[in-house]
Amino acid sequence: MDKLLEIMEKLRDPTNGCAWDVEQTFETIAPYTIEEAYEVAEAIENDDMEGLKDELGDLLFQTVFHARMAEEAGHFKFSDVVEAISDKMIRRHPHVFGDESYRDAEEQTIAWEEQKAKERAEKKQSSILDGVTIGLPALARAVKLQKRAARVGFDWPEVGQVIDKLNEEMVELSEELVKNKENHEKIEEEFGDMMFVYANLARHLKIDPEKALKRANTKFTNRFNKIEQHIENKNKSFEDFSLIELEELWVKAKHEEKP
Repeated sequence: MDKLLEIMEKLRDPTNGCAWDVEQTFETIAPYTIEEAYEVAEAIENDDMEGLKDELGDLLFQTVFHARMAEEAGHFKFSDVVEAISDKMIRRHPHVFGDESYRDAEEQTIAWEEQKAKERAEKKQSSILDGVTIGLPALARAVKLQKRAARVGFDWPEVGQVIDKLNEEMVELSEELVKNKENHEKIEEEFGDMMFVYANLARHLKIDPEKALKRANTKFTNRFNKIEQHIENKNKSFEDFSLIELEELWVKAKHEEKP
């Protein structure tokens, strides 16, 4: 760890460091931090342990980079980051590091959220929804917002009610497309309402909507690649096929998938 911190310090040296690293700011580095986190998730999804080792290193470097810039500005050092997360983990696990009795996973989840609520109160974050970062992907943030609201009883008790609400939102979108199709902003608003309910349905079904959509993306890619391969084997192009013919190829690709 000391070696990595030393490397970061040299990279940021105004005189002898790397010009690119020196000119970076929190704002310019933040997108790379998000990208590295996604690459960690991708390595895990692909069960690529060698890749995961590399990606975790890249993500760790992002933490070191931010900490170095903070130290230069007089805010905090990397050691402060380590101390803060260590204190937080100990504070949130009194059943491991303190005198509280054993908790199963469900009990720990409840206690974790209660502790986070206390921490938000100490930060004078009064709203139930405070602290749900806007930097999350929209679907993931929707689920987190809904979970927070559900903790105080603002939630549909039955899945069927969520589906009814989804149907209602779909009808509203359809009506808007008919009566006001030129108002793109309003149509986008209605579409957003519908997507928010989709996220709510996923939560009730205990499905991660981001993961579900990623799987759908992969499925689409695989099927579309098969269509491309078929067209290439025929020495033709997409323009040589009608939409009906392309749909038939899609159905064929779907049936060729393993059950």
